[in-house]
Amino acid sequence: MTFLDMMYPHHAQAVEMAKLVPTRSQNQQLITLAKAVEQAQSPEMQQITTLLGSFGKPAPAAEMNHDMPGIMTKDQMAKLEAASGAEFDKMWMQMMIEHHKGAIDMANTELAQGANADSKALAQSIVTAQQKEIDQMNGMLGQS
Repeated sequence: MTFLDMMYPHHAQAVEMAKLVPTRSQNQQLITLAKAVEQAQSPEMQQITTLLGSFGKPAPAAEMNHDMPGIMTKDQMAKLEAASGAEFDKMWMQMMIEHHKGAIDMANTELAQGANADSKALAQSIVTAQQKEIDQMNGMLGQS
């Protein structure tokens, strides 16, 4: 499975997680962060679809492969959906940090082994943006 085929459902889950925040959190900093995650990853999903199309490949499935680094299980997602307030905030950030680390691992593999310049550019932007968000969440968790 290619980087693009894996990153699409990985992003889809991050967007799904981000959409949970406004109804479960009162933390304005977290609400802003979740919106940023969604605003970054939704266009990247479109970019992945476009790139795959340019290679003559079908659009990727949003279906999760739980062997991917950082993917949350159905059970983890159910626990997150059931939580609210400070408990939700902490759980969401811990899960999103793991999720982002998985994306960075996949992107670093693409940077090391990939051949397509557009795929590698996407991988680099994922590493840069998601590491910044991990640093921000670690800081927020340190404050809680």
